[in-house]
Amino acid sequence: MKTAVHIRFIILPALVIILLSLPASAQQRRVLNLPKYDYHLLHFGITMGINNTDFRISRMPLLDSTLAVVESRPGGGFNLGILSDLRMGNYFNLRFIPQLSFTSRDLYYTFTDTSSKNSHITKKTVESTFMDFPLDIKYKSVRVNNYRMYVLAGGKYSVDMASQSNVNRKKELVKLKSAEYGYEVGFGMDFYLEFFKFSTEVKVYQGLNDVIVHDNSFFSKPISSLETKTLLFSFTFE
Repeated sequence: MKTAVHIRFIILPALVIILLSLPASAQQRRVLNLPKYDYHLLHFGITMGINNTDFRISRMPLLDSTLAVVESRPGGGFNLGILSDLRMGNYFNLRFIPQLSFTSRDLYYTFTDTSSKNSHITKKTVESTFMDFPLDIKYKSVRVNNYRMYVLAGGKYSVDMASQSNVNRKKELVKLKSAEYGYEVGFGMDFYLEFFKFSTEVKVYQGLNDVIVHDNSFFSKPISSLETKTLLFSFTFE
């Protein structure tokens, strides 16, 4: 439920921005900004955004009768990156956006005392600083005046520079592997302004590999696999 609330808070502002920015009449001809922009082979820019990151958890068979629940709650963060865009035709572009991503997530372990039926919760915060390397195919609609919609899909490889996989303090930490990979899909809108192109974008990422370090520690032992999932709302200036 809380994840759905976070998603609504991120997507709704994006939709409002898009709707308010649409021309009053799409059929009316206007002076085109940057009329030759889309015919250039290469474009470069910067991107910044906010992310909402969570885990998808798979549990081991019941090993500890006192552990009732292991759940994840999402955390926020931000992204900064540099965009390279290669024209592949009138409707397709190849985009590479190396970026820094700062994020955190919380894992909650609920333990139940079977004799007294009391429970207590242990919270473990997992922070990451990713160097992301996404490669996406962008499919663009026909340009209408100074606006254009698009969708995209691709893959991403990430290196967690804050990984503590080699730290020896087993009991206190939930250790994550230093590398992960997955796929991402999204949509957005391009706005052609007088001197540059501005874009708003919503993108969803799902990790494919298990990122937890299975070191037989107290907090990793109950978890079979841990996969990253992220919702990213970003702004791009080209």
